[in-house]
Parts: sequence; C-alpha cells; structure tokens
Amino acid sequence: MENRYFNRELSWLEFNARVLHQGLRKELPLMERLQFLSIVTSNFDEFFQVRVASLKRQAMENPEISDISGLSAQVALTAISARAHQIIRKQQECLMSDILPALSEKGLVYVPPESYTHLQSEFLHSIFETDIYPLLTPLRTDTETFPNIKNLSVYVAFLLKPIAGIRHTSEELRGSDDFPRISFVEIPGGIQNVFWLPTDRATGGDRPFALLQDIITLCGTNLFPGFQVEQSLLFKVSRDADFAVDEDSGNFIRAMENVLIQRKSSFPVQMTCNSTSEKIREFLMEKLELGADDVYSVERIINPGDLMELRGTDAGAELSFERWEHFYPADLPEDGPYWDTLKVKDKILHVPYESYDPVVKFLSDAADDSGVLAIKMTLYRTGRDSPIIDALKRAAHNGKQVVVLVELKARFDEERNIAWANELERAGVTVIYGLVNLKVHAKILMVIRRESDTIRRYVHLATGNYNTKTAKLYSDISLFTSNPQIANDATMFFNLVTGYSILQKMDYLGMAPVTLKSRLLSMIQREIERSTPGQPGLIIAKMNSLTHEEVIDALYRASQAGVRVLLNIRGICMLVPGLPGLSENIRVVSIVDRYLEHSRIFYFQNGGTPELYCASADWMSRNLDRRIELMFPILDHDAFEDVKSILDTYFKDNVCAMELRQSGVWECVERGKKDAAFDAQAELYRKYKKRDEARPKNIEEQFEVRRK
Repeated sequence: MENRYFNRELSWLEFNARVLHQGLRKELPLMERLQFLSIVTSNFDEFFQVRVASLKRQAMENPEISDISGLSAQVALTAISARAHQIIRKQQECLMSDILPALSEKGLVYVPPESYTHLQSEFLHSIFETDIYPLLTPLRTDTETFPNIKNLSVYVAFLLKPIAGIRHTSEELRGSDDFPRISFVEIPGGIQNVFWLPTDRATGGDRPFALLQDIITLCGTNLFPGFQVEQSLLFKVSRDADFAVDEDSGNFIRAMENVLIQRKSSFPVQMTCNSTSEKIREFLMEKLELGADDVYSVERIINPGDLMELRGTDAGAELSFERWEHFYPADLPEDGPYWDTLKVKDKILHVPYESYDPVVKFLSDAADDSGVLAIKMTLYRTGRDSPIIDALKRAAHNGKQVVVLVELKARFDEERNIAWANELERAGVTVIYGLVNLKVHAKILMVIRRESDTIRRYVHLATGNYNTKTAKLYSDISLFTSNPQIANDATMFFNLVTGYSILQKMDYLGMAPVTLKSRLLSMIQREIERSTPGQPGLIIAKMNSLTHEEVIDALYRASQAGVRVLLNIRGICMLVPGLPGLSENIRVVSIVDRYLEHSRIFYFQNGGTPELYCASADWMSRNLDRRIELMFPILDHDAFEDVKSILDTYFKDNVCAMELRQSGVWECVERGKKDAAFDAQAELYRKYKKRDEARPKNIEEQFEVRRK
C-alpha cells in the first residue's frame, strides 16, 4: 500500500511553493507579487531556524529514527535541501528576470553597482561617508575567536589585499594563502534600504535607486585604509532557534531571556549568499561547518523584502492591490456599548473584512464602565503600540480586577511579551506567565459586569490573536456572546489556568490537551455511525495545518465508511487524499491570496442536526496534545448561518485555490469552460461591502450639507 502520510517538512515546503506561485502570477499587481516573493524568504528564515535545526539535531542524536512518513532525519534533510533549492532558484529567477524589469518599465529602476554613472557613484560615496560609515564595524577573522555572525543579519564579507608600498605595523595583517584576510561588516538595521539616485540625463520620469547592501559593498575600501578589496560576498546565516526554556528555573523570565541570548549565536543551520566570491564562500562554509546542501545562492538581493520600501512611492502604490476597507459590523452599535445587543444575540466578527475595532471597543468600554467588576483574558501575540494593552492598564487604574495570562513562550515574540508583562504588572494587572510545559494558545476574553441585581458575563472567543495589526492581514473568526453556558465554561477555564483546580467537565468549550482531541475524534466517529448510503455523512473543516496521526486515521476511517470529507488547509497536510480504499472520499484544497487564511472552522453534518465549531487549534500534535487551546460552538442561528456560509465560500474558489493530489503535487483547481471566475476572498469582500452599503446611515452620512 502507498504511504498513508506525507512528510511534515516536505508538505510545508509545498505550502511555500504555493506562496511563490502567487508571486509568479503575472496578472497580479507588481508590488503584490514582490510581497509574495518576500514572504517566501521570511517563511524560509523561520523554517530553517526551527524545523531544519530540529532535524539536524535529530540526525546527530537519533539518526535511526524515522517519522510516520517513513523518512529518517537525514533523508528528510536531503529531500528538503533539494526542494528548497528549487523554490529559491525559481524565486530568484522571477525576481531578477521578471519583477525588477517590470518595475523598471514602471519607472522604478534598480541600478546595480556596475551600472552607476560617475554622478551616481559620487553621490553614493557622499551618502556612505555621512550616513552609513559611522554605523559600520568591520570584524577581523584572523583572531583566535571567529567573530559572531548574528542570526539572520545580512553581512558583506571582504577579501583584502595590502596596497603595494604601504608598510603594515603588524606581521599578522599581511595574511597568506592559508589565512586569507577576510573581514565582515554587518549591514545596519534602522535605516532605509532604498536610496534614490540622481540622474545626469533625461530619464522620462524614471526613478533610479540603489540598495544599502550595494552601497556598502561599493564603498568597502573606505573601511580598510591600506588595503584594496579583491572580492566581496553578501551573506546571511540562519541559526538554530528551536530552544526549550528551562521551566523549572526559579526565575522564568530570566530563563526566557537566556533563550533569546542563545538564539543569537546558536549553531548555524543554513547560509544564503550571492555568487561573487567562491573563495569567501568556501571560507565561510568551513568556519560555520556548513555543507554544500546548506548553502543557497541568490543572484543579487539577499532579502527581497528590502524592496518593499518602494510601496511607499506613488508608483508603488499604483502597483498594489486596490485598497479594501475593513467594514464596521452592520449589527453592532458604533456609539454605545454592546451589552444590550449581546444579551439578545451572539455576534460573529470576521476580520479583516470586518474591522477589528469592535474587539478594541468591547475591551475599552469594559475598562471605563462603572458596572464592570473584572476582566480576564489570554495574550499570545499582541503587536506593538497595542490599544489592547492600553485598555487593560486603564481598567486596572479604574479599580477593576484585571487578570491576564501572557504566554512568554510565543516563538519570536518572547521579548515583546516580556515587555508587555512587565508593563501590565506595573499598572496593577495580575499577570500569569503561562503554564509549565504547555503553551497557552487559546484566545479568550471575559468581562464580568454587575447589572441590576445580577452578575452577567460577556465572553469573546477567537481563532486569532489579540493583535490589531495582524487583524488587518489575517482572516479570522471571533464570537461575542453572553450565553450563560459558555460563560460558565469560560469561568472554569480561567480558574484552571490561573489557579489550582481539578479538571471539571466543560459542556460547551473543548479544551486541549484535555478534551478537544477526544471531542473531535468522537464527532468524526459519530459521523461514521450516522452515515448511510442514502444520506452520507459530511465533515467540512478549514485550518492552517493537519498533522495529527490519530485525527488523520479517523478521517481515513470516515472516508472508508462513505463520509464525504472536505478539507481547506492553508499549510501542512500530512493526510494523503484519493488513495483507493482509504481516502477517495477526501478532498483537500488550499487558498493563498491577499489575506493570510488563519481561521479554524469545523462542520459536522451529524445525521441532519449539524454542528459548527471554531477554534484556536489546528489539527496538529502540538495543538491538541501540548498546548492550551479552545474550541467553541456556534449556537446562535444567524451566527451559524453566517459562519457556514463563510466556510462554503472557500470550497467554491477557482482562482486562487489549489488541490492536493495523492502524489503530493498541488494543482490549480480547474475551471470549467462555462464556470465564472470565483475568488473566495473577493467574494467575501463584496458580501461585507454590500452589508455596509445597506447599513442605516446617520444624518451626517445621509445628507451632504452645503456651507458657504
């Protein structure tokens, strides 16, 4: 029988290939295509730091162990390198041979160093001396300790040769063939990457520009008086970031800070460089102990994201997607608080089509409402300058009990979360630093309010983080409710994660790692039992990744029992669809588009009494077995219909959707000759725009008042 599971890492690589596919689409605006190419690079940065680093460690420590796909760590690493090299070559080919020439035709002209005019070269040398040179620190490599190359920082390496006739004070500076004179210079952050160039001829409105990396390479000789630059090389190193914090430490924050320090100088995993100096490249490979499979060549530009500064120009704005609004929900009041509305019905919020302002307003109103007694919430990733943090601090200042569980182990956001936690504590907020050995990934906010002679609880549950910035880019679902049963479960949840509590039965919320997985498995089994040839069962699920072996096996059993299984999976999918006798009733599609698909929605037909859930959790081992997660039901009739409609929309897409074949290849969903183009995200935008247009307008909006 064919293998029942795809390899996790190779499946992720195919996700990044689908991101690249968007960058290759010539019908998309140029800046958006460039954005997708940039995402490919940033995705790879994290992938190498975490997943490849983990595999390298496993290959050294447990080389004989294979995963459920049958691959050992070393075999997986070899396959990863081959596929990643293919993707990066295609990305670079698109960038250099397609995107940059197309930008040039639109007047945004990238000028490489060998093409600078005399005027431009003089201009850049002047800029270098005044604005760049003071920030640079050349590092020698012929010392006893090889200089520390920081994780993901871009460097220029220079191979130096003494200028004839100049006497050097130290014999060691003379160098030799065995010990080449090579120096590194880190390209500084905090300054622009794009520098506009003067022109000495009519250009017809063109705006030529240079990149910071090229300016430093060009002016490198200024850093080494008495030497000339023979060769140079641009490079970036990814280091191991797959560290576990010592949770038994007496000072958890200090232990987490130590992890952040280790990450900057951990073992090298991968290097990206241009191809201008084979000698420097081999020198780096030897010093960093990297093999040929670990080195990825680019033609010129290490980080395509540096070019995204062009979006800020008039021409760049014209080469971007048409701006989509974030509509305020039609059935929520903009002026008063939501208490009375939520007593009557639940409210679904679908960002970024709908504005995230209601979440901020909900919390802000609670902070200022004299009837609110307490606020409890979880924070996983919050972003900079967060109004969420400001509202929590204000609530504490106003005398309310405010309890916030801040997850310090949110990878790559640890430093920011430590800062938020300290800031909240200084404001009088009770801060809980997660749970030992479990990441708290649940997204929940509860407001406890005194009303007349009773206490009422209002709950917000979400598939995405309390982050106002990503809420404009990530597609997520959240629920506002005052349902007493859900509020009871929410109370039990907070008691469990903030204090001492035996595990109590939650009737409505599914919580990982306690009940969420068992509920999913039981609902899949129920679908099997209630499926008949005349009325086959139906499971529809949307998530980011599917890797959990038990869940995959349950879906295989459902397929064998005749249950139709429709899966929309943005990223990793280890389930193999279409295998005869095993998974021929399972269809897997994926959408990569303008917004990052992030919502988790699960539908079970349940023999004609359907159930619908949203969750913070994907169907992955880490989410279901090693994290605190929440799955919540959609009970309100209107809310149910709304979320089900959203879910169905994703399976109609024939513009951006790709379908997974049993071979592991993703193919664009075919559109019949008579089928109209259907872009799920565009359709959802039109839906919310239409709702907004039907919304009653206030007097100022209805009438244009003529004034002198």
